[in-house]
Amino acid sequence: MSHSVHPYSHRLGIIRDWKSRWFSSNKDFRDALKADITLREYLEKKMRGLYVASIEMERSQKSCRIIIKTSRPGVIIGRSGEGSVKLRNDIIKYVKRHRLAFPADFKLDIEEIKSPESNAAIVAYMCAEGLEKRMPFRRVMKQTIEKVMANRDVQGVRIYLGGRLGGAEMARCEDLKKGRIPLQTLRADIDYAQEKAHMTYGDIGIKVWIYKGEIFKKK
Repeated sequence: MSHSVHPYSHRLGIIRDWKSRWFSSNKDFRDALKADITLREYLEKKMRGLYVASIEMERSQKSCRIIIKTSRPGVIIGRSGEGSVKLRNDIIKYVKRHRLAFPADFKLDIEEIKSPESNAAIVAYMCAEGLEKRMPFRRVMKQTIEKVMANRDVQGVRIYLGGRLGGAEMARCEDLKKGRIPLQTLRADIDYAQEKAHMTYGDIGIKVWIYKGEIFKKK
């Protein structure tokens, strides 16, 4: 039996880049790693519902850069940039309160995602949103798959739901697939994301795989 492996793991360094990009000495590696994980968890919780696809971090010895990729940058930036200023101040406050290893020179960048329907994290959140609005889970899956497959660059999509589907007593899992998802091919550009839909009777787990074709080295 093969083990289920995160689609990013084998592709790191081949077609995918790390979400945290920095080098550190053994002495301060632990503190920097703890700061990255804690801050990412805080931002994911704080910005749930703002269609954030990923939070990337770049560190050097004296500076740090946080890149937030979202399909709705205007909501985060706010009028004349006051939203991003507030978010920056919140991050600084959080870092000071939890005494995290964080450089004083800190930059916050917000990038726009051009096609949100081909991004797994945003698609997973769209499913969660539909389930939280009490829509039937099969309809949510079908509508989402149709939206995703309408994109020209998407060649395959799979959505998996697990939990008390439809409010049933017994938890079960359902999945729906369209197109192809070649998980064995290392050059296959597979976007993967996990999300939870918070229901009154417990959480429903959501997994999304989106296949966008193969990536070859540019000659």
